[in-house]
Amino acid sequence: MKKIVKIFICIGFVSILVFHLLPIKAPNIYLNSIDGQKLQIDSFKGSPLLVTFWATTCHICVEEIPNLVKLHEELNQYGFEIIAIAMSYDPPNRVVELSKNKKIPYLIAIDIKADAELAFGKISATPTNFLIDSNGKIIKKYVGAMDFNKLRSKIKKLLST
Repeated sequence: MKKIVKIFICIGFVSILVFHLLPIKAPNIYLNSIDGQKLQIDSFKGSPLLVTFWATTCHICVEEIPNLVKLHEELNQYGFEIIAIAMSYDPPNRVVELSKNKKIPYLIAIDIKADAELAFGKISATPTNFLIDSNGKIIKKYVGAMDFNKLRSKIKKLLST
């Protein structure tokens, strides 16, 4: 009996490790951008994508905008994309105003019904970022402030493969 319990524990442990080590496919959600575009996550396959959940009231999020702009300007020409999804509690007029004031060049989406937040695993903190490879697999999740040098390096590796 003890042997069977040990086997099940080992199988469970291995399953958990495999689940956490293998990339998970990004949810194929539909979004509305602030400029009226209809966006679908799967339409970005073929290039790396950073999906960032943010809020205009999030100090770290607002501080990271210049780094995201720089990253976009540097790597977008090679196929890298960024979609910034405003949290459902963020008033759309504030999102539009901030994006205009900061001259954000990457895509900004509104998530009024929290569909994206739920699809990506019930986002509870901002910023929460997902780096997605060209096959649509989430390869890294960042919660809180990001190290942009490490992120840039990961994206460049994704672009070269």
